Amino acid sequence: MNQETGYESNELIDRLPKHLKQFIKPQNYEDYTPIDQAVWRYVMRKNVQYLSHAAHESYLNGLKQTGIEIDSIPSMYGMNRILKEIGWAAVAVDGFIPPNAFMEFQAFKVLVIASDIRQLEHIEYTPAPDIIHESAGHAPIIANLDYAEYLRRLGAIGAKAILSNYDMELYEAVRKLSILKEAEGVPQAEIDEAEQEVNRLQNMDVEHSEMAKIRNLQWWTVEYGLLGSLDAPKIYGAGLLSSIGESKSCMSDAVRKIPYSIEAAYQGFDITKPQPQLYVTPDFSYLMQVLEEFSNTLSVRKGGSKGLQRLIDSHMVGTIELSTGLQISGKFTRTILNDDNEVIFFKTEGPTALAYREKELIGHGTAYHSHGFSSPLGKLKNISLAIEDMGPVDLKAYNFYDGEWLSFEFESGIKVEGLNLTGIRNIQGKLMLIQLTNCTVTYKDEILFAPEHGVFDMVVGKEIVSAFAGAADANSFPNLYDVSQTITKKPPKSEAKKQLEGFYGSVRKMREQKTENDTNLHDIFQKLQAEYPKEWLLHLEIFELAKDESLRDKIHNYLNNLALKQSNLKRLILEGIELVEEFQAK
Repeated sequence: MNQETGYESNELIDRLPKHLKQFIKPQNYEDYTPIDQAVWRYVMRKNVQYLSHAAHESYLNGLKQTGIEIDSIPSMYGMNRILKEIGWAAVAVDGFIPPNAFMEFQAFKVLVIASDIRQLEHIEYTPAPDIIHESAGHAPIIANLDYAEYLRRLGAIGAKAILSNYDMELYEAVRKLSILKEAEGVPQAEIDEAEQEVNRLQNMDVEHSEMAKIRNLQWWTVEYGLLGSLDAPKIYGAGLLSSIGESKSCMSDAVRKIPYSIEAAYQGFDITKPQPQLYVTPDFSYLMQVLEEFSNTLSVRKGGSKGLQRLIDSHMVGTIELSTGLQISGKFTRTILNDDNEVIFFKTEGPTALAYREKELIGHGTAYHSHGFSSPLGKLKNISLAIEDMGPVDLKAYNFYDGEWLSFEFESGIKVEGLNLTGIRNIQGKLMLIQLTNCTVTYKDEILFAPEHGVFDMVVGKEIVSAFAGAADANSFPNLYDVSQTITKKPPKSEAKKQLEGFYGSVRKMREQKTENDTNLHDIFQKLQAEYPKEWLLHLEIFELAKDESLRDKIHNYLNNLALKQSNLKRLILEGIELVEEFQAK
């Protein structure tokens, strides 16, 4: 383990940009309690039993390929050694991370795994990302190469999708709810308040941002996808694979099955409830077909004034790419349009960087453009040839030469006057940036740039061909994403909880070391009845180990009575007994 970072790294993790590495946390495997291990074991055994015939064949094959064990929570180090063979890696994070960051990890073929595990009370389902959902849900399916490429491609597109303020509000609200639900001792009123806020936001009638549409596609495929025919689909979505409740209920006729299409991008979801409908794709290749169709609607491919306006509305760092290939990254705050809704001027505020082909231009990083950037766009008035299309002879003819005084007007009416210092060309020899001093830029009666502002860097480009979230060069903005201020809660454990963990630990040790003893098991059983009357999972573990028929009968009767008294536990208990008996019959 790297002492500086606190986590194990590898080639795939090493290549992550700094703004993603800030989310990686150490797994701290020793923090998993014997109760956590028992929760993992129950869910995984139940999943393998049921999913062996309900899940896509890639799931069980993937469990073997990714080395995920049934009896023990996986360590990130062990997973990474095996995931490396299929070209992926995994890192631990603290719950939900910002949407673009999540997608960008995926684009780098790195699974983000919330290392915490759901409480026993939420063993069937939790809205919080946890190690069951991430490692036992996502990891096995990526062993399928078609699906793995879809996941990577979805991440690459999603990382460029433009967000809205609403997206970030919803992200923070969901993160807060998930943390509160999985923290012991939180007052129910506080959880209810957080859930009401999530519901309020989810029920708002707002226009879907690009990120919201991508998030919908991710939800209905990666998280809740079905594959095959409408009549007999198989499960491949991680949200279903990791939910021992919904993986079964989703197959009922009560859940509507819909052929997967681009329409899924416009279908919202409620993260706090089971899904009333699911989408069925005929195969993994079709997912890529729909993604490609959807990608053609995004600003990253369409650019233009709409793309720039979406970046302005997002209030976050974004990038526009011009027809010359020059890329400008920063927080866009203003645009001027002509009568044809074409961008003729744009402006950023705060740190801005210029790049070409995702590489920052030397001398044009955020330190140099620390107070923002602005420039006109378009073609020059009465000149049929765009500046970017001019060769050396044309540039000299129109005075675009180093050390020459320039005075020209764009078709839009924007006028520029100043001394040409130098120009920067792209790899094809096209001029893409002109530096002027003593420069004045005007539009109608407004001064857009004055000589006292310093050197004017004017971009060259007829139009914006692409607009997307984030920076062109990841190194330009090392703190691109803000880390949420809502921190996972770790309340102190009560003495009763510590004692219960001790009982779980004793039983686990007996099973692992094959030292089970009916006398010791009986003593623990007696103490559980007296001090933890609602405990059920440890009773199942004792029932599995007990050899004495009298003790087995006592535990069996106790569990059956508990199932009658606690209707919310009935199915878990009865299916647990069935699971043990089936396992022992093999």
